[in-house]
This record gives sequence, C-alpha cells and structure tokens, in this order.
Amino acid sequence: MNVALQCVEHDRGRRRVLQAVCALAVLTAFPGFAQADLVDVLPRIKPSIVAVGTYQRTRSPAFLFRGTGFVVGDGRTIATNAHVLPDAIASENMEMLVIVVPGKDQQGTVRQVSRVASERSRDLVLLRLEGGEALPALKLSARERVQEGHEIAFTGFPIGAVLGMTPVTHRGIVSAITPIGIPQGNSRDLNPALIRRLANDVFRVYQLDATAYPGNSGSPVFDPKTGEVIGVINMVFVKSTKESALSDPSGISYAIPVEYLHQLLGNTP
Repeated sequence: MNVALQCVEHDRGRRRVLQAVCALAVLTAFPGFAQADLVDVLPRIKPSIVAVGTYQRTRSPAFLFRGTGFVVGDGRTIATNAHVLPDAIASENMEMLVIVVPGKDQQGTVRQVSRVASERSRDLVLLRLEGGEALPALKLSARERVQEGHEIAFTGFPIGAVLGMTPVTHRGIVSAITPIGIPQGNSRDLNPALIRRLANDVFRVYQLDATAYPGNSGSPVFDPKTGEVIGVINMVFVKSTKESALSDPSGISYAIPVEYLHQLLGNTP
C-alpha cells in the first residue's frame, strides 16, 4: 500500500472512531435516547390492545377476563391465542364472548365478538367484531422471521383486570429461535402435547429475554422502532410442550412468529 492510500485509510479509521465516540457520548448524556422509539410508537399500539373474555350480566363480576388480544386487518378482526377462549359458551345463561376496549375510566367498553377462524396447532384464533365502529389495527411485519438479538416489546394485561383495564408494556430481545418441542431423554417426560408436536409439526418459536405473565397470552410482540407485529405471546401452549420435563416451569417467555398469523388470516374467508 502506498503512502497516499495509507493516509486515506487512516482518515477513514479516525472518522469511524469519532462517530462511535460521538454515539456513545449521546447515549451517556441522554440515557432515555435509546428508548425514544418506543415512546413514540406506544401511542399507536395501545388503542389496538383489547381484553378478551366472557360477559354475563347476572354474574359477578359480569366480565371474566381470559387473555389479551389485538386488532388486525380491517379493524374488525381480533387476534389472540386459541387457549384464551373457553371450550363452550353458556348461551342459555346469556353468556357472550366479548372484548373490552380500554377507556379513560378504567372500565372500558364491552363489545361482542364471534370466533371466525382458528389454528389449534399454532394456538392462534381470530375473532370478529359484531357491529359498531372498527378499531385501529396494528400492522403485521412482512418478514417471516427476525434474528436472535432483535429488540422487541409487547403490550397486554399481565395480571388481567385486577388493576383495571390498562395495557402494560414490557421490552426485551429475542434470545433464541427454538423448536416448540424437543425430544426427551426419558419416556416419563413425554406428555400428549409433546408427542403430537414431535409426531406432526415441530415448528420454531421465539424465546424472549423478557418477563410475560399468564394474562399476557395473546399480546402482540412488536418492533419497538416501527410498531410492526412480529409475534404473539404464548404462555400456556408452548410451555406445556417445551418444558414438559420440568417439575417447576421456568419464567422464560415465548411467542408464536407472526408468519403463522399471516397464514391464518390468508385462509379466512
């Protein structure tokens, strides 16, 4: 390398070092700078988050919370986990499948929905709003998968309606992309759910470095920079399969990749 080229490379190296130092200085001086994207995105996310459950006027409480859902598509479709819904609705007792749209009064608005499509093998279900105005919908990521280490956030109702109908947001990263079911070293560690997964369809899920709770089931996992949904929190279906050998299930959180929600939406009339 001649002297002229050496000088050019030296200047480039100095510029890269200077850029890195400046970036570090900004993050150090303004610790909230790295979270600015999420602060900007959340006002677009929260109006699309709903509580899913059943409603019976003569029951106390009338609304029984079962999980989190979020609005997609044309604003009348709600996505959530299939296990969030009850096996049956007691229509003879005037029980209804509903969502609650959070409001400023901490109570929210109850709206009736019906089940229109489900994919049990992925634990996903779609609900349809019956009447009334459409709700703001979240945009689904077009990418099939994100990479390990990708920053994520999710919004839902971690402990149900105990503290009121206020959506709560957590953030973290995708710590691994892992099979939903893994072979066990001992037949005693097998259960029916794991056997079905290993025999039929061992698909991959996101393992998250973030804490989700049972009420978060059905919450959208989204990119904190763009707000695009990349997955759906799942706290029961995945754990019953993946952690079948554990006597004390871990606090690890999981999510179903959004590509499977795309497939379900594409197969819905």
